[in-house]
Amino acid sequence: MLLCYITDRKQFSGNEAIRRERLLDTISEAAACGTDYIQLREKDLSARQLESLSREAMVRIQSARSSTKLLINSRPDVALAVGAHGVHLRSEDISPQDVRKIYQKCDTYSQAREKLAALIIGVSCHTADEVAEAASADATYGVLGPIFEKSGLAGTHPLGLEELKKACRYKIPVLALGGMTLQNAQSCIEAGAAGIAGIRLFQGNKIAKIAAKLKN
Repeated sequence: MLLCYITDRKQFSGNEAIRRERLLDTISEAAACGTDYIQLREKDLSARQLESLSREAMVRIQSARSSTKLLINSRPDVALAVGAHGVHLRSEDISPQDVRKIYQKCDTYSQAREKLAALIIGVSCHTADEVAEAASADATYGVLGPIFEKSGLAGTHPLGLEELKKACRYKIPVLALGGMTLQNAQSCIEAGAAGIAGIRLFQGNKIAKIAAKLKN
């Protein structure tokens, strides 16, 4: 089962310095526990601030001697600058194919096909049709959500397991997102999901416990 920790430092208490450090500590924990992907999703940061945070996140992952991959949300330029493993694209961002073209023009990748092949591109999807589009655009995986009702968010419209089943018919791994818990994760896997993505699931729990139960 693939596990993707999506970050949101604003969910931590304290001032900005404290939230930043708690986020980096959580990234270290996630890497040490073998989380497959960490999606750095700090949308309010400037490019310079995001680059600084991304560099620190890469150091934490490397220090853990982990195979965890760091993906930068929506910013291929930042991902390239810090040597991240890839990017995660919103539905309104450029296409995975365009991202690969950007990387092909970069000296680090233009002469190294194996590096380009290893580039990871995740895509946020909200319907099975969008998963099909992500697959045809050569994305590495799609994140479909919300599958379940999100706690405390009135007015959300969960897609449910039937839409997840439809999405999982395409030739691309699909990670289930939205209202994920240890209790309902198994039903997503039974519906065909390749894994689970979440924010609170990881930030609000001991990641070692979550990873152990979901991976086994």
